[in-house]
Amino acid sequence: MVDAALEAEVDVVVLAGDVVEHENDFYEAYRELYQGVQRLSAGGIKVYAVVGNHDVHVLPRLAGQIENIELLGRAGEWESVTLQVKSERVTFWGWSFPRPQVTYSPLAGQRLERGAGPNIGVLHCDRGQSSSPYAPVAEGELVAAGVDCWLLGHTHAADDCSYDYKSAYSGDGLGGYLGGYLGSPVGTDPGEPGAHGPWLITIEGGQIGRIEQWPLAALRWEELRVDLSAITAAEQARERVLEVARDLDQQLQDAPPQAVGLRVVLGGQSDLGSEAVALFGDEARDHLLNGAAGTHYFIERVQLATRPSIDLAELAADSDPPGLLARQLLLLERPLDDPQRQQLIAEARRRLQERAREARWQEISPATIDDEQAAEWLRQAGLRILERLRAQQPQEEAEQ
Repeated sequence: MVDAALEAEVDVVVLAGDVVEHENDFYEAYRELYQGVQRLSAGGIKVYAVVGNHDVHVLPRLAGQIENIELLGRAGEWESVTLQVKSERVTFWGWSFPRPQVTYSPLAGQRLERGAGPNIGVLHCDRGQSSSPYAPVAEGELVAAGVDCWLLGHTHAADDCSYDYKSAYSGDGLGGYLGGYLGSPVGTDPGEPGAHGPWLITIEGGQIGRIEQWPLAALRWEELRVDLSAITAAEQARERVLEVARDLDQQLQDAPPQAVGLRVVLGGQSDLGSEAVALFGDEARDHLLNGAAGTHYFIERVQLATRPSIDLAELAADSDPPGLLARQLLLLERPLDDPQRQQLIAEARRRLQERAREARWQEISPATIDDEQAAEWLRQAGLRILERLRAQQPQEEAEQ
């Protein structure tokens, strides 16, 4: 990111909190942050930052040891700074976490007094989560604050920031302001797919002219859905996975990463799913494909989501275990307000919540499980079990 900022000759770099993950990372973070800030400063680039919930103690200490990095909004008080470069001016508003948990909204009742040029807010917060202990902020508060653009930190997934003043197109249409969550510079686990990287904001003629994401992350995660409906032998699944992976490689040619980790989901209507999964051993997963630009593709996980080739309604007419399971799966296809469907999902959620309360999971933030998530987990688990049950049946019985 420092290299890109220097090459593009940007004027200011803004960090939206959680620059450091843990309090005991002081020395590890000091070296990287010091070297980066010094290189930016030598290139005439200013550095502004706000403190997030993870680095509430360590980032101010680091900033105290490193010249040329300016923290905004210390002690939980809004603070502004106006930067002028040639004829253009821009005002940044920032607020920093005063302690690791803040249960109130830092924007409650706030209307920030506008400074010169476009006004950009920098805030680490939990948008739309009223009960969050990490500075919960409502969408309406962001709109009412009176700034033109928000650079938000906290979540690892970025909002769609695409904006060009000439075409007046603004990303996901949050309404009332530009910007949103910057996301993490790189996807830290497979649950954070897609492009990651900093945003480049251009100020032209006293207004925000363009916002775009720089997909600079060397590692990218993607879900690869592969339809096995047409295959007649399990070995053909490899060809289908490679075909879909090559299509993805073509899509990434404009900004190819060094490596792409794939979560492969084998779907479609097929009785060969389990056999196909078995083909992807460690070696096949580690070295799937070398892309056109040298990108290394590897498989992080293979998930089975195939449907049996037999009709579930036909199978449900039987009284054996596969038939009983097919009846349960058919319940998931009923309308959302169907009492039997609701009862099945409620039981699933109860079982899942019991597991979530086990001591070994208590260090992980609790996840909410909605009805659709529970239904999808039931569906996938049921189809995998159904495939195994049918594979155990004698061939003559399975064909009847």
